[in-house]
Amino acid sequence: MAELKFNGHGLICAIAQDYESGEVLMQAYMNEEAYKKTLETGYAHYWSRSRQKLWKKGEESGHLQKVRGIYLDCDGDCLLLKVEQTVAACHTGNYSCFYTPIVECGAGAEMLGKLQRIVLDRKENPEEGSYTSYLFEKGVDKIAKKTGEEAVELVIAAKSADKKEIVGECADLFYHTLVLLANAGVTLSDVCTELKDRH
Repeated sequence: MAELKFNGHGLICAIAQDYESGEVLMQAYMNEEAYKKTLETGYAHYWSRSRQKLWKKGEESGHLQKVRGIYLDCDGDCLLLKVEQTVAACHTGNYSCFYTPIVECGAGAEMLGKLQRIVLDRKENPEEGSYTSYLFEKGVDKIAKKTGEEAVELVIAAKSADKKEIVGECADLFYHTLVLLANAGVTLSDVCTELKDRH
């Protein structure tokens, strides 16, 4: 077992992160029992300091965290859990507990994970007037045609060297690619794992 450094209260900080998008979901604490239970079950368990008891994340709400990976920081006093989050991590219903900006910045790659969740929701719960739902209704031929068109438009934009146009066309291509992947039952994680294996 890795050398975990529990603090004077027998606890270690644990950060949960979406294994696909990289979104930071929540921060909690584990004692040795919670850590062992997490390893044994494959689902995140934490120690509640307010209730002074062990708890399985989502045991009441159903918002479980299936653990895909566990990493220890360089000092041995903090764990990073890469998890598959069911519904939402935050008790407020937000996907992440970190939804209150103090100093904002532009979006990072985690936006692709958020967009993938929206696309999958439109596939599973079609909405009238939704362009995404319309694409799924039309099927793979329409989705593939639109993805191809967006790829060509990105290439044309690249030739013009107009940064704003390139960004816009690339965003269109990313969106349509996510619809194409969802239609085929492929996730960002599948693609990223392939990239990691190639690397």
